[in-house]
Amino acid sequence: MINPEEAISKLELISQMGIKIVIDDFGTGYSSLAYLKRLPVDKLKIDQSFVKGIPDDKDDIAIVKAIIALAKSLGLELIAEGVETDAQRDFLVEFGCENLQGYYYCEPMPSDEMEKKCLGDL
Repeated sequence: MINPEEAISKLELISQMGIKIVIDDFGTGYSSLAYLKRLPVDKLKIDQSFVKGIPDDKDDIAIVKAIIALAKSLGLELIAEGVETDAQRDFLVEFGCENLQGYYYCEPMPSDEMEKKCLGDL
C-alpha cells in the first residue's frame, strides 16, 4: 500500500470485472480499518494468529468477535484461517463465521492431490 490511491483505483477496476477481493490476514500488517472502509472488498480472512487462541484466550476471543461483528455490519463474507480443533470450529460457527480453513479439515497439498483425495471416484 505504498500508493493507496492507485491501489484503490486498480482494485475498483478489478471488482468491476466481477472478481471478488479478499483481505487476507485481517488485523495484521497493512490491513487497517481505513483501507477496509475505502477498498472494494468482498471478504475478510481472520488471521490464524487470532484463531489459534480461541476459545481460551480472552484477547483473541474479543478480537475475533469484533472482526465477525465488523464484517457482518459491512456486509462482508468471512473466512477464518488456521482452524485446527473442534473448539475453534464450534466457537467460530456459533458467532457467525461458517467459512473455515485449516488443518482441522485437511493439510495443504497440490491441487491434483486434492482432487484425488477429495473428489475420489466422482
